[in-house]
Amino acid sequence: MDKRIAVVLFNLGGPDSPEAVQPFLFNLFFDPAIIRLPLPLRWLLARFISKRRAPVAQEIYHHLGGKSPILGLTEDQAKVLQQSLSEMGEVKCFIAMRYWHPMSLQAAERVKKFAPDEIILLPLYPQFSTTTSGSSITEWKRAAAFVGLKSDTYGVCCYPTEPGWVTAQAQLISEKMTEVKNPGQIRLLFSAHGLPKKIVDAGDPYQYQVEQTANAVVKKLDFPVSDWSICYQSKVGRLEWIGPSLDGEIHRAANDGVGVMIIPIAFVSEHSETLVELDIEYRALAKQLKIPEFHRVRAVATQTAFIDGLANLVRNTRDRKKRLGSQGDRGQRLCPSDHTDCPLKK
Repeated sequence: MDKRIAVVLFNLGGPDSPEAVQPFLFNLFFDPAIIRLPLPLRWLLARFISKRRAPVAQEIYHHLGGKSPILGLTEDQAKVLQQSLSEMGEVKCFIAMRYWHPMSLQAAERVKKFAPDEIILLPLYPQFSTTTSGSSITEWKRAAAFVGLKSDTYGVCCYPTEPGWVTAQAQLISEKMTEVKNPGQIRLLFSAHGLPKKIVDAGDPYQYQVEQTANAVVKKLDFPVSDWSICYQSKVGRLEWIGPSLDGEIHRAANDGVGVMIIPIAFVSEHSETLVELDIEYRALAKQLKIPEFHRVRAVATQTAFIDGLANLVRNTRDRKKRLGSQGDRGQRLCPSDHTDCPLKK
């Protein structure tokens, strides 16, 4: 008899109305993985930041019809992935957003009602960070315990060079290259969401894994590339963040007189950072700096190679029955030993 399998997809989430923007931001900054301060300082700071940033964020989401598109896009991914896994038996995909509905507690209640024999945890963050996958997994454990979920649970912590993910990125870049007027004068900018430098210095493997993804994608491309760079976007606050910044790389491209093609290397769906920050704000900066060409590669979304890669991760994770593992059949640790916040070290 086939087992019932629940696949839980983790993602950031986003506000579903203008009124939801401030509580969404509060949830984000109240996360101890984001603001590493004890209570009540973290609560006070999250309240202050969310109230101050809400008007700016509401203006950003105004460009998107007043809400984030990420839930609908994640539901599309869940539907296609569920179909890809139909040979495994009765498989159902659930969505657990970290900072807005449906959050982990809602997802855990729905999973319990489904009554699965096994649960597979699958972050939609290819590169592991304590601030994304780590936070989502921690919150899921809390929610699952609260609702009394006792099914056997296995999970994926990261898949920065998973073949399907890399292939999907390479395919989309090649597709976008057909629009480039002067291919010999275009610089590929692999852009990822930034992190405060102190988090990476403390052992978070995110930056290392972003570099692994970018290198793998460049090798996979069906044309030679010599001019490319990794950069980071979406800086918030006064702390020093990892770099170089996307802003700085666009200025450098202007100084060098080359066009740019921006690839969202750590995002699997479109959301405010791609649709507004990249498509509107950085496009305007490029125009202001008179950059000859500006192109942006779309997120992988439901690209066949990407969904096939996710399906393989689910199958391999179930086969090896490890509580938590990385990409591949063995699920072994990918990161060097100095990345002490790797969950497989712990």
